[in-house]
Amino acid sequence: MELRALILTVAFGNVINEPDIEAGFARIAKLTGCDPGFDAFCDAISECIRDGLIRDPVRLPEASLQCHWHLEPTPAGVAFVRAMDGSEQDIRSVRNIRTLCQGC
Repeated sequence: MELRALILTVAFGNVINEPDIEAGFARIAKLTGCDPGFDAFCDAISECIRDGLIRDPVRLPEASLQCHWHLEPTPAGVAFVRAMDGSEQDIRSVRNIRTLCQGC
């Protein structure tokens, strides 16, 4: 599975809210059971932002003292995931995400 699709699948089925991108990467690697490499992960995140599939993950909530990293698909990102093979219930399953990740 393409890394971009994997990231969108994970974002669709999980709440990813971490202190920084490194923690976000570790969380996604843990959920999927694969480690595509940090540089490849950053490139895929940049592609998703550029293509309008995820919102900018760096957030500074009102009255907050520091930013945090939140992975959230846009409506286009949700449509991308739903267009993939598999039902919405299957896509949300961690077991299925790990199956999709094989070969990354």
